[in-house]
Amino acid sequence: MEEKTIRYPHPNGEITILWKPEKCIHSGICVKTLPQVYDPKGRPWITPEPATTEELIDQINHCPSGALSYELSKD
Repeated sequence: MEEKTIRYPHPNGEITILWKPEKCIHSGICVKTLPQVYDPKGRPWITPEPATTEELIDQINHCPSGALSYELSKD
């Protein structure tokens, strides 16, 4: 069975955040690093608009479980 992946595209078209809920260990690093993007009580809980592509990449690279990843636009 394939792992579920939820996609959160950034309106700038440069990056899409990918979240695999089954891999998430809820360490909270994402929320602590970019609270304006990650709100566990919000729906959707990820709103990438307030951050730059560079800020998102840096934060995602610190995700300890690998539940967060990203795709960059090929343009």
